[in-house]
Amino acid sequence: MKKEIVFLVLLMSSIFLVAQGKLNSSFSTPEIDSQVESILSKMTMDEKIAQITGTRIRELMVDGKLSLDKCREVIPNGIGHFCQFSTGQALNPEELRDLVREIQHYLTTETRLKIPAIFHEEAITGFATMGATTFPQQIGIGCSWNPGLVERNTNSTRQNMRAAGATFALSPMLDLSRTAHWNRHQESYGEDAYLTSRLGVAFVEGLQGDDLKTGVAATVKHFAGYGTKNNEEKVLYEEYLMPHEACIKIAGAKSVMPSYGKYKSLAVTANPMMLDQMLRREIGFDGLIVSDYGAVNLIYKGHKQAKSPAMAGAMAINAGVDIELSSPTAFPLLPEAIEQELITEKEINTAVRRSLIMKARLGLLEENPQIGKDGVLDFDPPEFRKLAYEAAAQSIVLLKNNGILPLKSDVKKIALVGPNAATTQGLLGDYTYQAMRAFWKSEEYDPLNPKLVTLKEGLENALGNTVEIEHERGCDWSAGLEAKIDKSGFGDSRLGKLKLLTVKGLPQPDLNNALKIANESDVIIAAVGENIALNGEGRKRKGIGLPGEQEAFVEKLLATGKPVILVLFGGRQQVIDKLEGRCAAIINAWLPGEEGGNAIADILTGKVNPSAKLNVTYPNSQKKEEVNYQNGYDVNNQPLYPFGYGLSYTNYTYSNFKMKSKVKLTDDRFSISFTLKNSGKKEGTEIVQLYVSPVDKSSTMKPIQLKGFQRVSLESGESKKVTFKVSPQQLVQYKKGKWIVEGGTYEFKIAASSTDIRLKGKVTLKGEDLILSNGREVFFSKSEIN
Repeated sequence: MKKEIVFLVLLMSSIFLVAQGKLNSSFSTPEIDSQVESILSKMTMDEKIAQITGTRIRELMVDGKLSLDKCREVIPNGIGHFCQFSTGQALNPEELRDLVREIQHYLTTETRLKIPAIFHEEAITGFATMGATTFPQQIGIGCSWNPGLVERNTNSTRQNMRAAGATFALSPMLDLSRTAHWNRHQESYGEDAYLTSRLGVAFVEGLQGDDLKTGVAATVKHFAGYGTKNNEEKVLYEEYLMPHEACIKIAGAKSVMPSYGKYKSLAVTANPMMLDQMLRREIGFDGLIVSDYGAVNLIYKGHKQAKSPAMAGAMAINAGVDIELSSPTAFPLLPEAIEQELITEKEINTAVRRSLIMKARLGLLEENPQIGKDGVLDFDPPEFRKLAYEAAAQSIVLLKNNGILPLKSDVKKIALVGPNAATTQGLLGDYTYQAMRAFWKSEEYDPLNPKLVTLKEGLENALGNTVEIEHERGCDWSAGLEAKIDKSGFGDSRLGKLKLLTVKGLPQPDLNNALKIANESDVIIAAVGENIALNGEGRKRKGIGLPGEQEAFVEKLLATGKPVILVLFGGRQQVIDKLEGRCAAIINAWLPGEEGGNAIADILTGKVNPSAKLNVTYPNSQKKEEVNYQNGYDVNNQPLYPFGYGLSYTNYTYSNFKMKSKVKLTDDRFSISFTLKNSGKKEGTEIVQLYVSPVDKSSTMKPIQLKGFQRVSLESGESKKVTFKVSPQQLVQYKKGKWIVEGGTYEFKIAASSTDIRLKGKVTLKGEDLILSNGREVFFSKSEIN
């Protein structure tokens, strides 16, 4: 048995600075501490409570206008946060900015302490407000495997949010999702911790920028292991904590949101083991913890783990939660909790201190803080729309192609059918402005602000008059195949109203006409799948196949004998095992955002060579189970498509694998190189993937794990050398409360997907096992292209 030694990694080493980017900087500074302590010393209890709670702008409005009387009544002592301030309003950019300025003016002139509020909003698909650029949903963006693209997207989001006066985002969502049955699956970056961590770090860095005084504070959520079973310690630490930890240590995230879930039977919002021990003590997080909406009172009302709202507030603040969102329910009762000796004022002061430090970091405590940007505001300028197009084009996965794509010049007539062919509901992810207004407010959104490009419009833009496009819906999203849709209503529920909105203004689907134009066409493009009523938080489906009778509709299209190109829209993998073998091509478009129609059309016509690869395993059945490629796939139950899979219009050849056979555990990094050639006839981008598998049978490491990836663009016939520089510390495991890098033999694999291994070699890590006493600090490999 090898003797374990303690390996101390020097945090300030230049090696680590180069390898990992930003170091985890301190939340505060001596200057900020002095300013905050001066304010804190003057505060009454009511003023302290105000700074650790949030509210909604609607509480201050009368007849659509800000009421100073309401301000004086509702927030006489100021307020910490205004919650979802822009999705709660239907205002153009200038109106929104001016409303923020008006509220901040009240706070800085009429309240005693004159402390501005933080205005926060959702941002996973861009700034969630009227008229702002709407990017693809995160599940699709994850298939781009492009951190640089993510950073550019969130940099644009930062600019828009700051222009409106917003300084704080409740994004990114970093939960790993290993089942398409979860209704929040679409918000995730997929099933893998490494990929999610890389994209999460890029998201935070783009949103926060170089200085929080001009950036937007990112909130990583939901800490930790939300949407899954999180009681297995090794998996929790190695996988579910990793994206949060990477964003905190590398990107400098200073806000964390706990999940609605439980850990070891105790609500996470009240769980000191998770929030104090894991997050603050072990990871070293020193920033702000904000509750999910209503989560503090849920300790009492939902989890029933507190005897009263006051006790729920005490449990949350004792665990480390600093801010109660989205309305002041439990925290205003904290004085009662003090009287009941459930907490002391010291815990309240700690939370207030963190709240004020965040405001200082954001520049809000300066003498004349900059609130918004002057002049006319454009939240969807051409350069942002171009980003949205690039994001969509890189997120759309080509799953199958029998050679029909890209469309050939002999195609003269296209039958474009299906519920998502000429509608916008399949373009939008949850927590977009449009989906938020439709679901929470039961209001229509304007598809022209920003302009949402449908697939029909995209094909018309791409093909012009050269090809005849005949369109007919043919079926509805979820109604019976030949049923007449009752537009008089779907009941009084929010979801019922949302379903009504999705079909408002649409003609009745005509199955017979759809089959007629299909029979007369050269090729059928069937745009099927989900919409905003069928996927998202608070929206559940019985299964994960095509909704309603869309599968039966596609069967009828296949029966025509004409080639069918299936275009899938939605926030999850939709099981199509009965159709897959007979479709000529299959494209998974996910929820592709405002430029989705143009991006899909350009892939269909060949203007864009698809490069996206799956960030999830595509199941072959609707069985309710978690699937994780790291465990290996059952030989007798292979997925329809594996993690990392995606087709291109060209071919790539991998060769010349080079790697040392022995390295030291204490080495900084070792190199793995190979040559990639575009051996096809079309320029393209290949996403090369690096996996590791343990060779030693006694190893407790998962059978296969992603440890690196790189997008490589190549002209036809061009070759490039790709080098991954791997740290032995990337092989760290969490065992018996320690982070340990074990010596032994490992096989590294260069792959086109998790099952398509092109090159491989074994390396032995020599030396005594290392204990990383400071925990994980090297998360990612580095890569070079020559």
